[in-house]
Amino acid sequence: MTYIKEVYTIKREQLEELTRFFHREIYSIHIQDGAQLIGRWVSEEGNKVTVIWKYKDNEHEQRIKAMLEEETLDDFYLKCERERLTSTEPFPSAYHSAKHGMAVSGYITNEKGEVLLVRNVHRSDTMEMPGGVVEEGETLEEAIHREVLEETGVTIRLNGITGIYQNVTRGVTCVVFRGDYQSGDLTPAEDETAEIAFTALTKANIAQWITREQFRSRALDAMNSNYLPYEAFRVRPYELLSRYEVKQEV
Repeated sequence: MTYIKEVYTIKREQLEELTRFFHREIYSIHIQDGAQLIGRWVSEEGNKVTVIWKYKDNEHEQRIKAMLEEETLDDFYLKCERERLTSTEPFPSAYHSAKHGMAVSGYITNEKGEVLLVRNVHRSDTMEMPGGVVEEGETLEEAIHREVLEETGVTIRLNGITGIYQNVTRGVTCVVFRGDYQSGDLTPAEDETAEIAFTALTKANIAQWITREQFRSRALDAMNSNYLPYEAFRVRPYELLSRYEVKQEV
């Protein structure tokens, strides 16, 4: 993630006009393209406005910057100072209490039919399917590609969704994809993945590998390959990003 802090020195009498322009033009362009406004503040004297934006990466930041070239704030400020920030927390979302979280997990098989399993550092008592939290602005599909690559070092091809699982206690819903190994060498993520392996997973031996019941049920459902429909889309205007149809494999 990329964080940018902007500090505008303004004339106090222009604050109200600047705020209207900001929400009508600047904010709307950012949000429609998936950026997040962390916050916007004005100094006690009313002559400085501070804005902090969150972007997916530097490329995302530059794309929005190009979109804003015609929507300049030059008429409203006397000086602008821009600074790139880095979060001190490996998982910045840990500072914020979300109403509900979304996660993804992947039942990934190789050409031998073996299943990709990982042992996470913070859950060392069990193997499990790779996955993690969906970041803001990501589709579920983008998230599972990223998580599998980050945790295991491999790229995958997705076939569809096999189940949806809700942890009511922790407020997290996990969507499980099934897919195939495409390329890459098994490489553990530093400080996250303790072990990675393609395993000859079966209904008979699954409890030996996946010891936690909630993770085991997801893998068992994925073995049956009964797929659910899935769509990812944007609005204003409507744009279909991807879709998986319902299908069953025998």
